Amino acid sequence: MLSVLLMLRQGIQVYAIAFRTPFEVRSPDLVLDEALHQSFIQSMGFHLEVRHLGVEMLDIVKHPKHGYGKNMNPCIDCRILMLKEAKKYMDSLGADFLVTGEVLGQRPMSQRRDMLYHIDKEAGVADAVVRPLSAQLLRITLPERQGIMDREKLYAFAGRSRKPQMALAREFGLHTYPPPAGGCLLTEPNYAMRLKDLLAHDADPAMRDLELLKMGRHFRYSPRCKIIVGRDKTENAIIETLAKDNDCLLRVESYGSPVTLVTGEVTDNSLMTAAQICARYADVKYYQDVSVKVFRGGRVSTLRVNPAAEEILGAIRIGIGQKGEKAKV
Repeated sequence: MLSVLLMLRQGIQVYAIAFRTPFEVRSPDLVLDEALHQSFIQSMGFHLEVRHLGVEMLDIVKHPKHGYGKNMNPCIDCRILMLKEAKKYMDSLGADFLVTGEVLGQRPMSQRRDMLYHIDKEAGVADAVVRPLSAQLLRITLPERQGIMDREKLYAFAGRSRKPQMALAREFGLHTYPPPAGGCLLTEPNYAMRLKDLLAHDADPAMRDLELLKMGRHFRYSPRCKIIVGRDKTENAIIETLAKDNDCLLRVESYGSPVTLVTGEVTDNSLMTAAQICARYADVKYYQDVSVKVFRGGRVSTLRVNPAAEEILGAIRIGIGQKGEKAKV
């Protein structure tokens, strides 16, 4: 937003492009952030192009040329991909250069000075990417040399602090903007563990399976069977929507209950375990002989089980346990 305003202040016409991936946090806060961006874009009177990078992003997550960050985040390859896609849009418009909101040193993996230059080169846009917030600390770019913009009106922000950006936002009269927290699930340990488990058992997962990774509690019953338990009403509704005809859905009726999904190779034993887990997270976890409804392909049946013991949950849970311990997979 700040980089756009800096370009507009110099009389430069701007076309915006945003990228959507399967690995974004889809929280109410992010929905609000997107609404803020849309409102900002409309008030400035320019167009926003949205590109979805599903298959492309999954491919670099599986095979990152430049490796991962702390978890499964291939930040360098991600930036290269997005700049390549932005270049295609730039060329289609006949535009002169690219602008990003990156700040030197704000991200340890992809925003070091040497890495910024490397990313630009790998993306085929060397000398054509202007980073207005840190431009005075970086090489002079082609549009600056050509006099398209005044370098003296750009900035020299660096480091992780957002205070300079916030001060600049106030200068522009911009008081409503997204918080600085990141929105990439690949940086989150729990999600990364789930994704590693998925790719270990399915080298070419469907987009639905990636969506399911974002919600619920996950349990690996067998190499070809997973159990996913919703954590709240919203997740229950999404899990029901994402269920396929050959999946099973379970819940304890007449009590507060999660929707529990059994997907993959469903057997009598996996259903029994899923019913026990469903009962464990329902409002009957201290009861015995709980009735769990099973819905599959238009058929409904009932299983009577005792809620799962903590030992069962810990043995097959994918991710971080309740006390922070790494669960067995």
